[in-house]
Amino acid sequence: MATGQNSDDDTALGRLFARERIGGDARWFSLPGGATLYSPGEPSDELYFLSAGRLGVFRPDESGERSFLGVIRPGEPAGEMAMVAGTPHSGNVVALRDSELLALTREDFFAAADADPQVMNELARLMILRTRQAATQTSIGEPKVFGFVAADRGGAIRPLVMKIARAIAEQGSSVEVIGSEAANAPTEWYSNLEAEYDHVLYVAEAGETLWKGIVGRQVDRLFRIGRGDRPPPPLLETHAADALQQHRLVDLILLQPGDCARPSGSEAWLDATGAARLFHLRRDNLADVQRIARVLTGRSVGLVLSGGGARAYAHIGAVKALRAAGIPLDFVGGASMGAIVAASVAMGWDDAEIDRRIRKAFVESSPLDDIAFPILAMTHGVKVKERLTEHFSETEIADLWLPFFCVSSNLTSGTVQVHRRGKLSRALRASIALPGVMPPMTEEGSVLVDGAVLKNYPADIMRSIQLGPVVGVDVSRGRSINAEEMHRPRHWLSWILSGEWRKGPPIVALLMRAATVSTARDLAAARQATDLLIMPSVDGIDIRDWKAFDPGVAAGEIATREALAKLTRPVTELRKAALPG
Repeated sequence: MATGQNSDDDTALGRLFARERIGGDARWFSLPGGATLYSPGEPSDELYFLSAGRLGVFRPDESGERSFLGVIRPGEPAGEMAMVAGTPHSGNVVALRDSELLALTREDFFAAADADPQVMNELARLMILRTRQAATQTSIGEPKVFGFVAADRGGAIRPLVMKIARAIAEQGSSVEVIGSEAANAPTEWYSNLEAEYDHVLYVAEAGETLWKGIVGRQVDRLFRIGRGDRPPPPLLETHAADALQQHRLVDLILLQPGDCARPSGSEAWLDATGAARLFHLRRDNLADVQRIARVLTGRSVGLVLSGGGARAYAHIGAVKALRAAGIPLDFVGGASMGAIVAASVAMGWDDAEIDRRIRKAFVESSPLDDIAFPILAMTHGVKVKERLTEHFSETEIADLWLPFFCVSSNLTSGTVQVHRRGKLSRALRASIALPGVMPPMTEEGSVLVDGAVLKNYPADIMRSIQLGPVVGVDVSRGRSINAEEMHRPRHWLSWILSGEWRKGPPIVALLMRAATVSTARDLAAARQATDLLIMPSVDGIDIRDWKAFDPGVAAGEIATREALAKLTRPVTELRKAALPG
């Protein structure tokens, strides 16, 4: 995908469509913002060329939701691969704002292209590029035009947007901030401005109602800014174009006091705004401003941690090594025990606090020794619940400092359940509910068990949430169970006296390993969404050995340092490097 905006005659394709429009074969039409150009399964008998406006590219994910892949800008075609192959469309393309397009039938296009070999060369390069982007799940044309709209009368927001712009400029991108002074500018002025800069940030203050509406129709993605220390206003207009609202391209930034220990009341803001993502930004905190800048430029880092029982201690070492190397962690998520470590990062705990809390919760006494008569599971799950409550209290996911998700497996629907809202301790309890080992969770009539059952390494979910590089730590692929381990203890009394019973009988390892085995196909798909894959050497750690904290952490640190040493560019630039030239 082209990285900039082109006029119709800058490319061979553009010149072909201009000629065919004059000659009468190209069909011109307008597409209102929010309207669909084509959907999966529809016939691909035309090639489209965008003259003005913006198109969004979406792909259905496992849950049926549309995952945002990127944008098509003026001077770029749409539907070329399906049209050339003669196959139905595989994705959704929707007008993000009022757009103008040209269309040529397959027959007319090939007839016109015969006269200009450069057209097919250009189209072939584009198709190869987009195929590689699809294979690596790289964004197709990153958003570059963003809007910031004040959601309440909490003070001017332009100074904050200017700070974000300076952080973008420090990354080496050109950026311009535009306010209501442009409210009466013609359409061409906006197009020229957006073609001139890498990123354009439109900002609308609380009282600028008319300008808010213009901003909401002009941008690729909209951010609403509110005061996190106040409840949302009782009446909160969206100001977002229907396409942005319908396709969840509206985010929320909550400004928090500089001395805020923990946000609160954020769920109410999500209910009021329907935001797809929530970011907390402490006043005068440069690191938070830089995080937003990375999100806008596709340089935000998403950390994904797999399940793996006690082997997930390696995630703690990985986090330590990443932080020591200065790698920013902007989004976090995981499955099972990986979700607990990810939640610790999202809470804002430093290395020492993560170390202390995980040791207390899992090392000082086994979390799985409240043995139960196995009607639903081998343990009551009470100790795990108590420890989650002790360390994560009543915290809501929306009140975490970093955007966070974890996954559980919905046995009722047979689908992956993604937890991005609600009480954190309940989401984590569902994500670690190993079938047969701990009782399942129930939620709104559904039975939820360990996320590792259906998705032990949810890197593809992280990719659908943010466009920056994904760093993944996977501890599920080492040798886990040997045949000689699958035997009954010879002497039950000595087994109990030795304390080995606290790990649980060998069936626990069997159940835990069975729950964390991914198919080769699922694993390959997840790893395609990963830009830096870290695989600690944990073969020597029993999946049930909750005492193996120190070797697990050390394995994670060593593997992460080795993976970072092999890189030839900063982690924040890995997604940019994946864009073929």
